[in-house]
Amino acid sequence: MRDYIQKDPWQIIEDGFDPALNRISESIFSIGNGKMGQRANFEETYSGSTLRGSYVAGVYYPDKTRVGWWKNGYPEYFAKVLNACNWIGIRVHIDGEELDLATAQVSSFRRVLNMREGVLTRSFVATLASGKQVQVCATRFTSIVDTDNGAIRYEVTPLNFSGVLRLTPLLDLNVFNQDSNYDEQFWDEVTRSVGHGDAAITGETKKTQFHVATAFAISLSLDGQAIAFDAQSLQQEKLVGNVVQTQVKQDQTLTLYKYAAVISSLYGDKATLQERAVQSAAQAREQGFDAMLAKQAAAWAKKWAECDISIEGDVAAQQAIRFNILQMNQTYTGEDERLNIGPKGFTGEKYGGVTYWDTEAYCLPFYLKTADPKVARQLLVYRYQHLSRAIENAAKLGFKHGAALYPMVTINGEECHNEWEITFEEIHRNGAMSFAIYNYINHTGDQAYLAEYGLEVLIAISRFWRQRVQWSERRGGYLMLGVTGPNEYENNVNNNWYTNLLAQWTLNYTRTAIAQVQASDPARFAEIVAKTALGGHEDELTIWQDVAEKIVLPVDAQTGVFIQHDGFMEKDLQPMTAIPKGEYPIHKHWSWDRILRSCYIKQADVLQGIYTFEANYDKETLRKNFDFYEPLTVHESSLSPCIHSILASSLGYEDLAYKFYLRTARLDLDDYNHDTDDGLHITSMAGTWMSVVEGFGGVRVQDGSLHLSPSLPQQWQAYSFRITFRGSLLKVSVNAQTLMIENESDIGLNVHVYGAEKSLPARQMMTLARTSC
Repeated sequence: MRDYIQKDPWQIIEDGFDPALNRISESIFSIGNGKMGQRANFEETYSGSTLRGSYVAGVYYPDKTRVGWWKNGYPEYFAKVLNACNWIGIRVHIDGEELDLATAQVSSFRRVLNMREGVLTRSFVATLASGKQVQVCATRFTSIVDTDNGAIRYEVTPLNFSGVLRLTPLLDLNVFNQDSNYDEQFWDEVTRSVGHGDAAITGETKKTQFHVATAFAISLSLDGQAIAFDAQSLQQEKLVGNVVQTQVKQDQTLTLYKYAAVISSLYGDKATLQERAVQSAAQAREQGFDAMLAKQAAAWAKKWAECDISIEGDVAAQQAIRFNILQMNQTYTGEDERLNIGPKGFTGEKYGGVTYWDTEAYCLPFYLKTADPKVARQLLVYRYQHLSRAIENAAKLGFKHGAALYPMVTINGEECHNEWEITFEEIHRNGAMSFAIYNYINHTGDQAYLAEYGLEVLIAISRFWRQRVQWSERRGGYLMLGVTGPNEYENNVNNNWYTNLLAQWTLNYTRTAIAQVQASDPARFAEIVAKTALGGHEDELTIWQDVAEKIVLPVDAQTGVFIQHDGFMEKDLQPMTAIPKGEYPIHKHWSWDRILRSCYIKQADVLQGIYTFEANYDKETLRKNFDFYEPLTVHESSLSPCIHSILASSLGYEDLAYKFYLRTARLDLDDYNHDTDDGLHITSMAGTWMSVVEGFGGVRVQDGSLHLSPSLPQQWQAYSFRITFRGSLLKVSVNAQTLMIENESDIGLNVHVYGAEKSLPARQMMTLARTSC
């Protein structure tokens, strides 16, 4: 754990420059707008350790799989979201001497991410080898209003000399992916242009032939007054720019404004893409930095008004939750059904930037309760558009009749993960897809989604589960052999409780959904039957019911605990406290064989299932399972602590709930797992939000009704959060004495508070004595 980020309610602050922490900070201070993102790399040259990263949503490369052996069904490639053209670069020369923070003496360094407005600032004083000192102040943002644009204000002030400052704004396509399997570059240059105060370059991805046009337009000012300038053309291999220089007196400030445009062929014709980028950058320059920044601030203010969480009395917790909310909104906006959420978002390259089951299990609840329903709907439509690929994926593994297996890792619907125990066995991901459909409809009331998209997906997934099980005469039930559950420290196990539970639930829900669509939209139902050949090769609904009724869900006869998988109770069930402190994390200190033979759990598994279907279990069932599995869980997945925090809140385990909340909330800010340098844990950030709203706030949606049962961590004086539900926007405020629920919308609704149904009219507020609730 590191503790160098200063605590502040609305800012992420780094004071002082430590090169050893730079790559961590590059991740933490990342910015994005849903269409593109940028690590917090320096604008000027930096020859020290850095992971340069500019990322464009939806643009990827199929990097050929590199494994020592091959198995039937393996994907041929791992899709990677690409490090794209570096648009932020500005070389700085002082009387011919280049500014490089790796070689200069750096003082007064300060980096701030303004979360309220989504703006990154950085300032420092650098003393060069010549003894000349300059002060630099840089401000940049990626616009969430004009989403093709980013803007930089770069200010340089000579402190102890007068001389010539040469600034070289550039666009650099000569970039690499850190995670390239064969150390190759993924971009070819297509075309370029360089003008007076502007430049552009277009790259094409190898194999996939995406085009991305990047352009800039610049202006200069001296002590706040616009100045004319001469610009020389800079053209090198895969690099274009302008070179501008001017005489600057001591204590004068030269400011370069760099307006960038980044447009991919997902959003335009390749033939005119670069022309559009040049025009967009010029229009941004015409609009001006201050005007763009004002629009940015207003747009973020609107977002925060819908999704902010306020915490009083705990600055570390307050800063952390806003940081998580900021990054979620910088990563995905729901504007494009072709896009999804990578585990690192736009902040790094680990995991390829592609989509996992994290989206449905963790991210969907965040967007359901903090944004317009269309945002969450787009995530589901994304999976519907990939249904044919999911059916192809299943067919590669021998499944028939339209059975679908959604990929563990994908960007285009095709599986691209190549670790056998995950690619072939971690099939619980299918259950996350089906539950997401129910979760969306339960929350929004959008029953039409079933007929339009959802039912086809449910039928295909149910066919997979039906074929994946096998009947056992000895056990008198259906078994699921050779799987890996969410706990990836157990591979190739039989009857994983969580996986079997999701299969059972899906088979039951699909039969219910069929009946609903048949009754509500007979014409569409007939289309679905014809398209899917439902019941065409066997009495599917009867068989699905039989499998659901008889699938094995292991339970320990002595304790009543749900057994994670066959044979788990035969392990040496020592609590994690038995592991010497020097051996954490165990995946870095133990052999894989030792981990697999141990009882230790990487992330919530049985508890993940209980969390998903919590309404089906009484408190005693929850308690005995939590008390059994929590001491065995090492939480070496970023997705784990939030689930434990939520369930601990349900049980009244306040200290544990807070402990796990803080761990997930500050996972990246404090670099808990020593891997923040690779990028942020975006999808687990959604889990942080869940820990507050579903955990401490006790928010649940049961049978289409909103339920709340808030508690107050003893470390907090008060907190509040906003959630959307079926067109209503509610603000929930909690302190030691009262619970206040304010309906900030024009739609009234009924709310269940601590089990009692209450009416909450539009634009009204209710206040309850919390201690008596």
